Amino acid sequence: MRHISWIMASVALMPFAAQAQTEISWWHAMTGANNEVVEKVAADFNASQSDYVVKPVFKGTYPETLNAGIAAFRAGQAPDIMQVFDVGTGVMMSAQGAIKPVADVLTEAGFTFDKSQYLPGIVGYYSTPEGVMLSFPFNSSSPILYYNKDIFEKAGLDVNTPPKTWAEVWSSARKIKESGAASCGYTSTWLTWIHTEVFAAWNNTPWASNENGLAGTPELAIDSALYVKHFGELAELAKEGVFVYGGRTSEAKQNFTSGECGMLTESSGGLGDIVKSGINYGIGQLPYDETAEGAPQNTTPGGASLWVMAGKSDETYKGVGAFFNYLSHTAVQEELHQKSGYLPVTMAAYEATKASGFYEENPGRETPILQMMGKAPTANSKGCARRTCRSCAISRTRNTKRCSRADKAPRRR
Repeated sequence: MRHISWIMASVALMPFAAQAQTEISWWHAMTGANNEVVEKVAADFNASQSDYVVKPVFKGTYPETLNAGIAAFRAGQAPDIMQVFDVGTGVMMSAQGAIKPVADVLTEAGFTFDKSQYLPGIVGYYSTPEGVMLSFPFNSSSPILYYNKDIFEKAGLDVNTPPKTWAEVWSSARKIKESGAASCGYTSTWLTWIHTEVFAAWNNTPWASNENGLAGTPELAIDSALYVKHFGELAELAKEGVFVYGGRTSEAKQNFTSGECGMLTESSGGLGDIVKSGINYGIGQLPYDETAEGAPQNTTPGGASLWVMAGKSDETYKGVGAFFNYLSHTAVQEELHQKSGYLPVTMAAYEATKASGFYEENPGRETPILQMMGKAPTANSKGCARRTCRSCAISRTRNTKRCSRADKAPRRR
């Protein structure tokens, strides 16, 4: 008895064992330099507190990650957080009972949720028509022009003055090819996103009727004269070998980083891999058509956001809320923005980055933000209804123009 009493007394005096941490699973689609950013932000959050552990899991491309998440939800094994690309936003918004709005997650976790702290163009993109933010805008981007300064110099082009219009891009691309500075003058990633949807907003032209579907069921307008002209010019460049088609998604980035092509239109979020390639690059704004009235107008965000899946424990939701609150910190957003090329999601992070002199030291890095915030959106440049329009366009036949708001096939970026 005396022995047992001594053990019990000893145990009572020992410090309590650390409480088990709650694991938060995060499925994502980031590769290359952006995967390193994901791993670091999770590690930094885990080190900042002792209650939760965020575990990132790479699940493939954007469409593969979305499809894996849908399958996992149906099997009752959904992750806690899932990164979904912008095209999949309509799918997630329509998934009643499958997701928990991020605004509710933050509020219920005890954090003050103030929508006004986020960049308006981004937060509005991932909110309901009533203004409820459904997902956390983790990696928002805007397409920009990257150019190889060494190739520009060899071709006799001004390395400090990137082309601003598509006509200037075509002219510069031909000079690059004709001079022998590179075998290809121009290439582009994400052709559907950059050359139809964002092309419409940036040139203040309709993508579809009824304010691109925001005001009613849309009919596609991508057979208008401006699109016909644009793709006709691209086709001519392709025949000349000046434009090289790299692929449906981000494959063309390799055509640029390898030195094959002198210019590339790509997401601002592609910056990390371009920096890692070591090429001498410059950044310019997304080109516009000088014949389009009101151009350039404003771009719309791409990239992806973080969705919280339904059916989780209260402790899990508290952990997710803590993680999202951490991601909203100004210092964290500054680092994410400056290292990845994605846009800062809070106004405070943008203003702090600007005040630090970062944009002066890194010309072009403010460009994607200015493109999105430079002008108030028009009926042509507010984006597509529930992100379904692009998927609808891809799934339509040549003889069908009407697009249902319920159409939501997640086929591309």
